[in-house]
Order: sequence, then C-alpha cells, then structure tokens
Amino acid sequence: MAQKTALIIYAHQNPASFNAAARDVAVQALTKQGYKVLVSDLYAMNFKASATAEDVKGDLKNPEHFIYNDEMMVAWQNGRLSDDIAEEHRKLEQAELVIFQFPLYWFSVPAILKGWIDRVLTQGFAFTMQKLYDNGVFKNKKAMLSFTTGAIESMFKPDGIHGDINIVLWPLQNGVLRFCGFQVLAPQIFWCPAHSPPEVRSAMLEAWQERMNGIFAEKPLSYAPTKYFDLSFQGGFCLRPEIKEEYASESHGITTAQHLGKLLPPDNQTKAK
Repeated sequence: MAQKTALIIYAHQNPASFNAAARDVAVQALTKQGYKVLVSDLYAMNFKASATAEDVKGDLKNPEHFIYNDEMMVAWQNGRLSDDIAEEHRKLEQAELVIFQFPLYWFSVPAILKGWIDRVLTQGFAFTMQKLYDNGVFKNKKAMLSFTTGAIESMFKPDGIHGDINIVLWPLQNGVLRFCGFQVLAPQIFWCPAHSPPEVRSAMLEAWQERMNGIFAEKPLSYAPTKYFDLSFQGGFCLRPEIKEEYASESHGITTAQHLGKLLPPDNQTKAK
C-alpha cells in the first residue's frame, strides 16, 4: 500500500508561536500514523507574495499586455514556471491532504499565504474553466484550514460583533479550496490562544492531535453540487429552475452563499453533516 502524503502550508513568523505548536502536533500525529508529511514554511522560505512576470522563465507570450493567468498557464504547459512555484506544485501533486496553518489576519490569510494561493494555484495546474468545483483538478484530494484568532468565539457568532464565522470562511473554503476541486474538511479553529491560560492552550492542542488520528476518514463539508447549476452563459451559471423550486418550501438556503434569500443553514462552513 502506497504511503499517504500530507502537505502543511505554514504561515507564521515566530517558531515559538501557537501556530508553530499546532503545525508540530499535526506533523507528529500524522508521521506516527505512517504518513509522509511535507511542510512549506513560507516565512522561513522567504516565499515571494507578489504575482509578477518574474514567475515566468523566458519570454512572455504578450509582453505588451501582461495578463498573469494567461502567461502562467502557458508557462506551466511549457515547464517555464519559476523554481519556487514548480517546487510547490511537486508537493501538491504528492499530497492527499493539504492543511493551511496560519493566524487569521483581517478576516483572511496573511499576505504571504495569499501570495502562495495567487502564485501556486496556477491556471492549468490547479483549475481550468472546464475543471472547477465538483469537477475540479484536485477532486481526489482533501484540504482544510487550521488557524488561530485574536478574538473569542462569541465575537464570531451570528449575533457577534464580527459576524458569523461561516460567512467569513466562505471565500476561502469555497472560493479557493472547493473552486480547485478539493474536498473541504471542517476548519480547525483555535479561538484566542494568545489570551487563554496554559491549560486551555494545551487542551486545544490535545484535541487537534486527536482529530489528526482520524482526519483521513472525515466527511467533507456540504456544498451545492455543480450539477445544480446551468453551466452556460445563457443560464448565467445560476441554479436551475427546478432546483430553486425544490428548495422553495425549505426554511433554510442551500449553503452560506446560495441562501436564496432564506435563513443561512447553520454551521454550513464549520461542520460536516
């Protein structure tokens, strides 16, 4: 039986941080189970965040009118991507599970991790207009977010000052991970570890270790299947009329974003059904 591989994309500057501890717990738990674990430590790598023409080796297809996605797809097809991107591609190709470990910055990921997303999830390699969502390139891989917050959990409740965490997570989990086809596992959220007592932080890490022991068996989050949509310009890539009719009598929407003007389905982005 082939050895399973996990990839951890780690984005924190401090090797003594809680994020570093969470990374180490995942590495140790997965390694103990016999998995090969790869780690991309973005700050240690000094990973370049900005997406520029430097990401392409050799001549550009259209230097007078530089379009990043178009140039990157051609460079990927011809094996002319920069070395750092090509190396991350090799890691992704091996991985059955990808974990993004980071502190939540401004309700999103740190700039260096956003740069990884922009540069590494290259058109052609990670997605095409024909290979998205359920039909995505990475449909046989799992991915998840594991992150710390500076806020306490109640601040991200539907009645909290920051708003529903499910809404915060939608752009990252659906708009990045599922867009590329990943089966998206429920996020691991470490609420406010910096202001938690040592015993609480220890309990958080113990729960994370326990979760790692069964992570490959977890069910992914639920999304509206791609077949629910009219995938044509004429249909506007919108829900099919019969699907809207089917859900007309439901009290909740289908997902956090395809809510149909109804109540949001509870914990749609934080818990698998």
